[in-house]
Amino acid sequence: MGLETAENKGTKKEKRQLLTSKNSKTLLLTTMVLPGAIWFFLLRYVPMAGIVLAFKNYKVYTKKPTFWNNLIHSKWVGFKNFEFLFKTTDSRIYIRNTLVYNICWIILGLVVSVAFAIILNELTKKFLAKFYQTLMFFPYFLSWVVASYFVLAFLDPTRGLIDNYLISHGKDAIDWYNQAGYWPVILTLCNVWKNTGYSTILYLAAITGIDPTLYEAAEIDGAGKWQQIKNITLPAIRPMISILLIMNVGKIFNSDFGLFFTVPMNSGSLFSTTQVIDTYIYRVMTATNNIGMSTAGSIMQNLVGFVFIVVANRIVRKIDEDSSLF
Repeated sequence: MGLETAENKGTKKEKRQLLTSKNSKTLLLTTMVLPGAIWFFLLRYVPMAGIVLAFKNYKVYTKKPTFWNNLIHSKWVGFKNFEFLFKTTDSRIYIRNTLVYNICWIILGLVVSVAFAIILNELTKKFLAKFYQTLMFFPYFLSWVVASYFVLAFLDPTRGLIDNYLISHGKDAIDWYNQAGYWPVILTLCNVWKNTGYSTILYLAAITGIDPTLYEAAEIDGAGKWQQIKNITLPAIRPMISILLIMNVGKIFNSDFGLFFTVPMNSGSLFSTTQVIDTYIYRVMTATNNIGMSTAGSIMQNLVGFVFIVVANRIVRKIDEDSSLF
């Protein structure tokens, strides 16, 4: 009798556990997975139908000016919309600028972010570390429109801080917005100022996850700070460095439109150093009103990014399989 009662209790307990497990899975799917999946499907996959615009000469018809009607009746032009990306005189300039800026910023951003993360981790006063983190992370939330006026406050040819300083010391003012030679440095400083804080937080999170006993053992063995960083910190955050590096390489043919368009104040005199693929596509679209060309440019950017991600991931996987993205 007692044995049967124990078996019944065991069966009821297993049923409750099974029911609880099913309820947990249902709750997980309905409250967490499903909303994100719906959002991702509607905003990422459904718009992919617009890729067809890259192969059509999109026209607006006055009789029934709906998107689908215009799309159906617009003529197919094959790869003609892609020609403007490479057959113009500006193609060499924007391709060079896009690639060179991104390569330099990927390397510089990696070095600066890792260095700041290590420095913040070495601060003994946690209040100061949190304070510096906040200061570094704050620019990331500012739009480039706001940042462009910060830059203008320094570079304005009549009321800018730098030109006023030069004039007060008997030197000639510099017309910053008409001299392209200065802008590679200015844009690099702006990019580092705005984005370093975000990357630093990611690397700092990886560093704080390192077992403290490793540093204690290294210190007992007589290892200095540089040796601890070289032999413990950097190897421990290598997977994070590799993943972020692969993701940044995937955006090597993309550019920050806000940085290159608003910070130079859309000055035509600076196009030789500020014209990149995103600003070029925007200016072509506004000048010609050709949506197909802008769509073709976006497809080209994504294809190049995909190829670079695959290549970079294979290189990383050959060096260290555990640090690869997939």
